[in-house]
Amino acid sequence: MPRTQRNDNFIDKSFTVMADLILKMLPANKRAKEAFVYYRDGMSAQAEGEYAEALDNYKEALQLEEDAYDRSYILYNMGLIYASNGDHDQALELYHQALENNPRLPQALNNVAVIYHHLGDKEKEAGNSEAAEAWYDKAAEYWKQAIRLAPNNYIEAQNWLKTTGRSAMDVYF
Repeated sequence: MPRTQRNDNFIDKSFTVMADLILKMLPANKRAKEAFVYYRDGMSAQAEGEYAEALDNYKEALQLEEDAYDRSYILYNMGLIYASNGDHDQALELYHQALENNPRLPQALNNVAVIYHHLGDKEKEAGNSEAAEAWYDKAAEYWKQAIRLAPNNYIEAQNWLKTTGRSAMDVYF
């Protein structure tokens, strides 16, 4: 049974009905519409913690989707799943692919920075301060890019950049 027929709460059902109506009215080809259905089902499965099902749907959507911008969000969501499961290498690969498709995706830039910062923390704990600093510098570069695109977001990152001396840029809201 398709996921769209299994939603049992009012909000999910309402979203599904509205998405289906919009999808029918959009001037998109059949392939694009089918990609959207897989993407929507992937998001629904991901929200419910059904990561394997979500990944299956995202992979189907990725095979069908031709638009680079839309592909970036599919790849980004796949990266979220891998990151949440601790597979940082796979998550980084997917985030970088998302950024290749859409360089103006601040959330992907932020998540790359978060992983790099985490790797820096691990090196610091292991007593490798030089390696830690290299990871922190990489994290800083990605956070600066994310902040340039979304200056009202990533306040903690902005504070970290300033307190560590990695950024002198001021952001005005």
